[in-house]
Amino acid sequence: MMSFPIKFIKPTLLNDESISSWFSLRNHESVHPELNIPGLNLGLNTEEDEEIILQNRRLLLDEIGLNTHQIAYAIQVHKTKIEVVQHSGTYTNTDAFVTAKTNLALAIQVADCAAVLFADPKNRVIAAAHAGWRGAAGNIIPKTLIKMISLGAEIKNIKAFISPCISLKNFEVGEEVAAQFPDKFVDRNNYEKPHVDLKKFIRHQLLEQGMMESKIELDIHCTINDEQFYSYRRQKEKSGRMMGIIKLN
Repeated sequence: MMSFPIKFIKPTLLNDESISSWFSLRNHESVHPELNIPGLNLGLNTEEDEEIILQNRRLLLDEIGLNTHQIAYAIQVHKTKIEVVQHSGTYTNTDAFVTAKTNLALAIQVADCAAVLFADPKNRVIAAAHAGWRGAAGNIIPKTLIKMISLGAEIKNIKAFISPCISLKNFEVGEEVAAQFPDKFVDRNNYEKPHVDLKKFIRHQLLEQGMMESKIELDIHCTINDEQFYSYRRQKEKSGRMMGIIKLN
């Protein structure tokens, strides 16, 4: 068990009396020789013993004041299925959650992809989406906003947090991936191969749906450059998973 305080990011726009949210860090000060993946790895889809992952999840929930009956987890598949949830549990083939239920937390796992957290505090609707390049290109972000609106949210009230993820500098792709993004989010000039700006593309999609710029919080950290994050591109099979979590209070 880890004996140090768990570190996480608290999104500025999504923490007040009505909303709580967190983005967990790697917490790699924890070095256990018996672990395949040191730190607060929260991903059941990683090369780590399931009981260790469940223990890590319990540690995180204890730290943020939740219990296992208050959280919805996704088995993510890099697609665009959005689940409207009323209950905790694990949802298969799901890359985004939306709920209007109080005290039900929504969790998304990442390790280079973006976790995007949303809230309309006035109409009391929240969401969480997993946006790697496939999900982003498949419009999971606008689809999640549309689903929120179907539950009573209003675009003028929605606030969003785009988590640390892979940066333009490090997101080298093939032309078949680059072609799925608008040219202004692809740099074909400064690198040998195309590079995609995933963060700015997600922000663009939020703005295109009518969100206010002042209500979008974009974290500047790159998961590849910064050792405080897990990164699948940097660590391959030795990469754990971080988690973005949001709930209505």
